[in-house]
Amino acid sequence: MDIVLGISGGVEHDLSRPILELKEVSVRFNGVPALDQISFQLQKGERVAVIGPNGAGKSTLFNVIAGVLPPNQGQVKVYGNIPGEHICIAYVPQRSQVDWRFPVNVADVVMMGRVRKLGLLGWPKPGDWKYVHEMLELVGMNYLARRQIGELSGGQQQRVFIARALAQEAELILMDEPLTGLDARSQEEIFSILEKLRQRQVTLMIATHDLNLAAERFDRLMLLNERLLGFGHAAEVFTPDLLSQAYSGHMRLIQTPNGTMMISDTCCGGGETEGRKERREERKEKRDD
Repeated sequence: MDIVLGISGGVEHDLSRPILELKEVSVRFNGVPALDQISFQLQKGERVAVIGPNGAGKSTLFNVIAGVLPPNQGQVKVYGNIPGEHICIAYVPQRSQVDWRFPVNVADVVMMGRVRKLGLLGWPKPGDWKYVHEMLELVGMNYLARRQIGELSGGQQQRVFIARALAQEAELILMDEPLTGLDARSQEEIFSILEKLRQRQVTLMIATHDLNLAAERFDRLMLLNERLLGFGHAAEVFTPDLLSQAYSGHMRLIQTPNGTMMISDTCCGGGETEGRKERREERKEKRDD
């Protein structure tokens, strides 16, 4: 058996096991099921899109995997151990869940990713700050290291949170709707960074409402609506029967000369100004330099 000491400071990683494994996981809130008998495995380096309607349990699933929420039944294992024992898991929440008024700059946000490696009373060393700036450089945000986080555009904020996950040295990153509210250019910049993570063999689970994008950009798709309805390639998951089970009339399939187009009323908008704001910030920073 191939076992190595994990980066999480004492937890062993059994590399013969999947990086993530769920067995019959169920979660209930006040007796109401949020997740029902969820079982699947992920291998190191995969990029998986988690799709489903609002309220399908995507955020609940991420909280269970991150070890924030214990399941009512079933098991979650990361390299053979329970998730709460690892710091190799990073959770990037929805932007709407973050208080962007908090007075902290970009570099400090990324340094937060190293807190558990430093220990409760640890203080960042020069090597830690060097690593933080390397991760900011990787996501193209080092030039804004001293900028207050709330002053950034949505795309820039997402890049900072990816840098924070990398500063944590995460091997499994959970991203809850990171593309919501971003224009096409900002989305492309995020995917450019995700390609760099693929090269680093970082495993990604990303919740998204954009079904066409999920089909085009991800290795496998997970169709969720309390139960795991489908898990595989787009052709296996995007069937009329499975989509009907998941979206219950909120989905239309339209046949076009180029194939089947999926239209869902659960997609979120509002991101048309993000790209303009980001480009304005970049021009301002260059003038300041």
